[in-house]
Amino acid sequence: MAGTTGAALAAAGLTGAAPAAAASAAGRGRRRREFRGVWLATVANRDWPSRAGLTAEEQRAELLAHLDTAVACRLNAVVLQVRPTADALWPSPYEPWAQCLTGVQGRDPGWDPLGTAVAEAHDRGLELHAWFNPYRVANHTDPARLVAGHPARLHPEWVLPYGGKLYYNPGLPEVRRFVQDAMLDAVRRYDVDAVHWDDYFYPYPVAGQVFDDDAAYAEYGADFPDKAAWRRNNTDLLVSETAARIKEIDRHVDFGVSPFGVWRNAATDPEGSDTSAGVQTYDDLHADTRKWVREGWIDYIAPQLYWNIGFAAADYAKLLPWWDEVVRDTGVGLYVGEALYKCGDPAQPAAWQDPAELSRHLTLAARHPGVRGHCFFSAKEVGSDRIGAMAAVVADHYPTRIRPPR
Repeated sequence: MAGTTGAALAAAGLTGAAPAAAASAAGRGRRRREFRGVWLATVANRDWPSRAGLTAEEQRAELLAHLDTAVACRLNAVVLQVRPTADALWPSPYEPWAQCLTGVQGRDPGWDPLGTAVAEAHDRGLELHAWFNPYRVANHTDPARLVAGHPARLHPEWVLPYGGKLYYNPGLPEVRRFVQDAMLDAVRRYDVDAVHWDDYFYPYPVAGQVFDDDAAYAEYGADFPDKAAWRRNNTDLLVSETAARIKEIDRHVDFGVSPFGVWRNAATDPEGSDTSAGVQTYDDLHADTRKWVREGWIDYIAPQLYWNIGFAAADYAKLLPWWDEVVRDTGVGLYVGEALYKCGDPAQPAAWQDPAELSRHLTLAARHPGVRGHCFFSAKEVGSDRIGAMAAVVADHYPTRIRPPR
């Protein structure tokens, strides 16, 4: 695919830099070795494939187009969602083929999307971070709609309905082991650069509904002061165990998490951020994201700072220094999650109608030494660039292609 890569680089005006020159430039300062990523979401065909049921060649062509767009925007990493709903974008012995490919869960798409993505990304000088969702089983609550032989049907005791979806129960040790095995199969098989998780651990709260894990708590929670502490420990175990297992497979594979951007509000905890967000990961998702950084369980954290500068409840300009302080002296990279999808959306506040808003985020971030890069949500918007916000970022901050920070 060298010809494809060359064409993409030429289109971007980036053919002049040899790898050795890029490596030399990379050593001259932090800004020369930053993470420039894009999320490529597959759940519900959010970004790719554009719809279920495309032919293998059509799917492949769309995937390569996304990679070429990343190159043209001088990005250096693609975070591809490869396990959207307890199914897989590779021939997994643990879980069925993903429904987003063919429209039928378990149906072989006739090619290997993850294997192709890794090879083609690397051919273009892009890292490929494999993005998994640990516990989401389905975006509905009917196990009968899952393919026969699905682990959630073979082990109905593992599954809980909540908020119109099905989830694996994080409180069961056998569930934690299984989801690790299922995810790490991809790490063993493919030359992925990182394992990546997003913000979904315990599900986001739904008013008037209960996540009914009482039986698991009764069996395993005796040593904890309350259910919330037990749940946080369950998430800690998932993170710490996965971290150790990744390094056992390949010490060069990174482990990164992209949580909701608020750990705790200062009104809840004086060590929290100066925010009044309606969700706090520590309390609502039972994810102590700050602890994972401090313990060194993860290699990078990419908090989703999906708010504009000056937004009252969660100000980007206040959250950025808070996260910069969290990673200080830990060795954990801080890659800021950026809400490109909000740019030009008429439903969003006025700040998001300004094409320069996102560029201002990167200007502000450059003042904080812990920030090693940014990741944009998501690939569809990188391609369409509704009001030119991505073009402004590229023009203002990405004058040339660079290698990733690792």
